[in-house]
Amino acid sequence: MFFFQIFFRLAYFEEQKLEKYRQNLYLCPIRSHINNETAMIIDNLANAANYFHLHPLFGEAFEYLKQIDMKAMHTGTTEIKGSLLKASVVETQLKPEAEARLETHRKYIDIQIPVSGAERYGWRSLSSLTNSETGYDEANDIEFFCERPSTLVTLYPGEFVIFSPEDGHAPLVGEGLIKKIILKIAVR
Repeated sequence: MFFFQIFFRLAYFEEQKLEKYRQNLYLCPIRSHINNETAMIIDNLANAANYFHLHPLFGEAFEYLKQIDMKAMHTGTTEIKGSLLKASVVETQLKPEAEARLETHRKYIDIQIPVSGAERYGWRSLSSLTNSETGYDEANDIEFFCERPSTLVTLYPGEFVIFSPEDGHAPLVGEGLIKKIILKIAVR
């Protein structure tokens, strides 16, 4: 459902607004210019090129994914373009929805891809998050919140989600062990 909302919003952008947005990519995070709403994006990896225009490094990030065998990758972090673009492969235990914590990042956009199975994600707009658990941890670029997600979505291998800094997200919801890739793309 979110994909269709975002797709139709993007389809109706006026060319002038889109060009202005492209010129200011490094100055603002991904967001919809319609009502200033956050633009979490969910889609299939086969459609990734549809989003390359949203950030100068999105094309490079998705090209990296095409060049690797996601299932064979070992856990760890790889710098693709220094601190501007990096990929982390993690294998971790999924948790019940009640244990999922909403988090946000200020410096990086997350592109998350489940590799070994389904993963559910909670989502809530940063604008509605007021109860910080820990305050912002600048060294780790993360802030946790006490509020609960307003929406849950499930992704399967071959799909991805893009979380901008305005997207509170609660990853790793489900059962069992999961292997996933998290691409971190610098906002500025």
